[in-house]
Amino acid sequence: MKPKAVVLLSGGVDSTTTLAIARQSGFETYAISFRYGQRHQAELEAARKVAAFFKVKQHLILDVDLSQISGSALIQQSGISPPKNRPENEIGSDIPSTYVPARNIIFLSIALGWAEVLGARAIFIGANVVDYSGYPDCRPEFIEAFQTAANLGTKAGAQGFRFKIHAPLSKMSKAQIIKKGVELGVDFSMTLSCYDPSPDGKPCGSCDSCILRKKGFAEAGVQDW
Repeated sequence: MKPKAVVLLSGGVDSTTTLAIARQSGFETYAISFRYGQRHQAELEAARKVAAFFKVKQHLILDVDLSQISGSALIQQSGISPPKNRPENEIGSDIPSTYVPARNIIFLSIALGWAEVLGARAIFIGANVVDYSGYPDCRPEFIEAFQTAANLGTKAGAQGFRFKIHAPLSKMSKAQIIKKGVELGVDFSMTLSCYDPSPDGKPCGSCDSCILRKKGFAEAGVQDW
């Protein structure tokens, strides 16, 4: 019987490649996505496509409304627009307005609860080097600290079972992530990275995430969109 893993799935390049890696590593995969008050629902449609493509055992989309506590540019009700056309050297130089307070802590905590119920001991997240220079909840130190908390603060941990938080992309560039995804058969046309897509789900091409995606595909020598 395959060991079980819960994978945080946003429908973007990183989480999709992470799901592919979890499958390659021999896990039976369970995907979890969140409707948290984000600016658009297109990313959830992408997550559904990805989950179906990889035939995950189960895909949950949970409502966790962060709009009442967050002033992030990624939250629809914030009234703040994501930054556009920033030079690449500015991206990651500070914590951007697209940071959603404590988002990964919240999402990982819920994923941990589901993992405990499922009897899964592995949780996969697509945090990587491109993000953690700007997002504190993508740093390796955070992932390690959360893993410690997971093993201290759960019934399973108290009974001697050990949770492992996997961040397989943590030291990879965007180009390396894309190459790995291609190697594992990922169809990136299913994915969406844009912070501010059009109503029909087309990427804006000028937000930080679109800029980093374009650069990554160019450096990987892979055609996108």
